[in-house]
Amino acid sequence: MAILKVARLGHPVLRTVAAPVPVPEIRLSETQRLIDDMIETMREYNGAGLSATQVHTLKQIAVIEVLSNPRYPDAPQIPLTVIVNPIVTPLTDAMEEGWEGCLSIPDLRGMVPRYTEVRLQAYDRAGEPVSLIAKDFFARVIQHETDHLNGVVFLDRMKDLSTLTHLAEWNKYWLGVTEQDE
Repeated sequence: MAILKVARLGHPVLRTVAAPVPVPEIRLSETQRLIDDMIETMREYNGAGLSATQVHTLKQIAVIEVLSNPRYPDAPQIPLTVIVNPIVTPLTDAMEEGWEGCLSIPDLRGMVPRYTEVRLQAYDRAGEPVSLIAKDFFARVIQHETDHLNGVVFLDRMKDLSTLTHLAEWNKYWLGVTEQDE
């Protein structure tokens, strides 16, 4: 396994729509190696998720996991979830503003509206169909990662750029954490 280079905002790959993965190709060793490398990369950088486009690969694959993540200390746990060719359908009109960051936009956070409940239809890493309902934080992460696969970054979803803040200032002014606490 390897830690992959993460594309940063401005790289054209982040604005390109990823191609679906033919289901028989999901089980190929090349695809499985990519998934393993994406998991290792996500964990190395404490991401809640990572899309293939973020690691310069235009395939509709994303990985999600939140287990004792220092970047998201109050987030509910999400077991390792691999999604291929995801289709996300909102199950409610209700949206909630929440803080988001991104490994491709390091050291920045902003308030992003997201649907509070979605249905995810995809394939897992074995090529088996997955259909699940996700709520709240898990729904937010699914939407964030599938946005990446469609060439969209969280900045595009922000309604008010006045909340866009550098991480140190976010900790200090938005969360009330002082430098001594960091």
